[in-house]
Amino acid sequence: MNSLDTEVLRQAFDWLEAGHRVHLATVVKTWGSAPRQAGAMAAIRGDGRLVGSVSGGCIEDDLIVKAQAGELPTRPSLVNYGVTQDEAAKFGLPCGGSLTLVIEALDRFEWIASVVESTEAQQLVARLINLKTGQSTTAPARPGQKTELTGDSCQFVYGPHWRLLIIGANQTALALAEIAHMLEFQVVVCDPREEFTADFNLQGIALERGMPDDVVLSIRTDSRTAIVALTHDPKLDDMALLEALKSSAFYVGALGSVRNQSSRRERLKLFELTDAEINRLHGPVGLQIGSRTPAEIAVAVAAELVQVRRTLEDERVQLKGADQEA
Repeated sequence: MNSLDTEVLRQAFDWLEAGHRVHLATVVKTWGSAPRQAGAMAAIRGDGRLVGSVSGGCIEDDLIVKAQAGELPTRPSLVNYGVTQDEAAKFGLPCGGSLTLVIEALDRFEWIASVVESTEAQQLVARLINLKTGQSTTAPARPGQKTELTGDSCQFVYGPHWRLLIIGANQTALALAEIAHMLEFQVVVCDPREEFTADFNLQGIALERGMPDDVVLSIRTDSRTAIVALTHDPKLDDMALLEALKSSAFYVGALGSVRNQSSRRERLKLFELTDAEINRLHGPVGLQIGSRTPAEIAVAVAAELVQVRRTLEDERVQLKGADQEA
């Protein structure tokens, strides 16, 4: 399963190749309780077919009606929704919520194939478009770059902004890898055991067969990286955790019961980890939803990753706002 960015752009490309008129709508700015964040996008075909989402409801309905009537702009344009209280009610936006879209006709679409190829390879891509001329260029992007509007230009960023390293290639790990890939994570699975990796074949997900502690270091773990140990083998899980807990990873978790986690914490103390470092460990890993099967455990872990990621994103937005006010 591809990420949402890739799915929307691939479908748009296929429609264009088939001769359809296609527009791309991308959220570039939000205020208040807007339902989607900057970067969310939808492709709309001339007959009203739509893939993706910019609001989860009524704005898509409005775009479909305008596409069918031939009323969507022919040049890149900024369109505001929910600016007034009446509009917010009309388009189903939360109280006080509003958003700005860039809507562009995809008459030239060579860049789409390039972006799809890059995002399928788990690469982050930036596209800069001049809203006056419609000209756009693409270039590699770095984690932290975001879709944003600046004067007459807009930068769009496609691909995974966050990374997930999974230790282990068992059923739970493979289920989590696929879910996390759909959640816009760049996913790496690490397992040195050949019996677990011989038949590994997950599209868009990298496999590392090195020792876990070496891989934690080699991927250059940063503050946009999560690390989850799922092997149930302390020799492998603990090796990864020894490096992960000392790193700047935003999330470190390990599978195991409360009793096993207590024993693991005692073992980690023997390796001169500080209490603060050990207390960073999420264990038992995942939200407590009563999960039992590998797939259910994967859902619980993915849910906690989203929860922690969103909390960090909200904190960064608040800090940025405070800096701008200072």
